[in-house]
Amino acid sequence: MRDHFPEFRLGKVLATSFTATLTERQGEAVERIPTPQRLVDWLAVYGLDVDSCSLAQLDLARELRESIHAVATAAASREPLPASAVRIINDRSVQGRAAAVLTPEGERRWRLGPDACVEDALSVIAADAIDVVAGERDGKLALCASPTCRAAFFDASQSRTRRWCDMNTCGNRQKKARFHAGRRGGGGPA
Repeated sequence: MRDHFPEFRLGKVLATSFTATLTERQGEAVERIPTPQRLVDWLAVYGLDVDSCSLAQLDLARELRESIHAVATAAASREPLPASAVRIINDRSVQGRAAAVLTPEGERRWRLGPDACVEDALSVIAADAIDVVAGERDGKLALCASPTCRAAFFDASQSRTRRWCDMNTCGNRQKKARFHAGRRGGGGPA
């Protein structure tokens, strides 16, 4: 029988989607890559296929994830970037072997070689984080307004005023809470 794992929270930005493999950081944290195989599965969703992952490589991935989260949170809050987290991101970025390729639709994708390892995939994620934090994309880093989440996400909306990392989870949860609070208060829907 296969263990039941929480669904992945997928997004369009690789680096911030990777940080979303740990959610509800300010509440009851939900680990979405609890096992090495689960990391392999997540990487495959993003086209970063690797054959296997060791516990040590899972630890490297989690260290990178937390470093990206720390740097993205600082950038979104307009605070100095934590030096140790920047060092980890930079170290992971230069340690892998990956190539950028152009799709027929004119989009960049990353390709790992046939003997790719987790470190190669992590280098792509680190490079993506560098692009996002350095402002190489049209959008901005923001923090989820949910008090239990506070995830860093990349806001590419036209107005750059998104409040939630994911409308289907954090946004809906907050809207439901406001609705129920308004009903309990005797007033109509808020």
